[in-house]
Amino acid sequence: MSGHSHSANIARRKNAVDAQRAKIFSRCAKAVMSAVRQGGPDPAQNLKLRYAVEKARVANMPKDNIERAIKRASGEGAGDIEELVYEGYASGGVALMVTCVTDNRNRTAADIKHIFDKRGGNLGAQGSVAFLFDFRAIYVVEVGDMGEDDIVEATLESGADDCIFENDVATIFGSAADFLDVKKRLEGTGLKFLSAETGYVPQSTIAISSKDDAAKVMKLIGFLEDNEDVQNVYANYDIPDEWLEELTG
Repeated sequence: MSGHSHSANIARRKNAVDAQRAKIFSRCAKAVMSAVRQGGPDPAQNLKLRYAVEKARVANMPKDNIERAIKRASGEGAGDIEELVYEGYASGGVALMVTCVTDNRNRTAADIKHIFDKRGGNLGAQGSVAFLFDFRAIYVVEVGDMGEDDIVEATLESGADDCIFENDVATIFGSAADFLDVKKRLEGTGLKFLSAETGYVPQSTIAISSKDDAAKVMKLIGFLEDNEDVQNVYANYDIPDEWLEELTG
C-alpha cells in the first residue's frame, strides 16, 4: 500500500504544530460545522460529525471550541457550508486530490483554479484523478517505545490492514467505514496519535527524478494548503527524502 508521502509529511510537520495550531483548529471547526449542517448536531445520529469530532480531538482542539462550532452551525443564519473535492495534476504527472470546506463555492473554485494555473499545475474535471486513489482510514502514530513488531501486531488486531514506517512515525491504514472502531482499538494499545482521519491514499506513486519538478510540486501543494478553504491535499508523488528535507525544511 502506498502512503510514503503522507507519512513523511506528517513526520516533518509534527514539530511545527504550535505554529499551525490556529489554522488546524479553523479547519477542524469548518469540518464540524459542515457535518452539522448536513446531518444535524447529534454525533450519535450523525456519523460524519462523529468523524469530524474525532479528528478535532486528535488535533488537540479544546472541547469548548468543538462545542461552539456545533452550536454555531446549528443556529439560524449559520449559512451554507459545503464540502468540495478538486482534482488535478502537478509537475511530473503527480496527481492531486484537494478537499475543501467552504461557505462560498464560487470563491473557492476561483482560488483553487488560480493556484493551479499560477503554480504549474492543471486543474482537472471530476473523476480525472480520483481513480488513482482509495478513500481510507489513515492513522499516523508515533513509534515511541513500542517498536515496529508491536505496532504491526496492534495494526492487525485492531482490524486495520496495513502499516508503513517512516523514521519514528508509523502510518496505519484501514477501511474508512471502520474508522471509529479501529481508532478505539488502537487507542487501547497506548499508541500516541499524530493524526486520525479518513482521506485519499494513492494506489501507487510517481517517482520524481527532477529536483526542479520536485520543487514545483511542493510549492503547488504549499500554496494549496495555505488557502483557508482547503482541508487536505493528497498526492501520489515519490520524492527523494533529501530533496523533501530541503524543500520543506
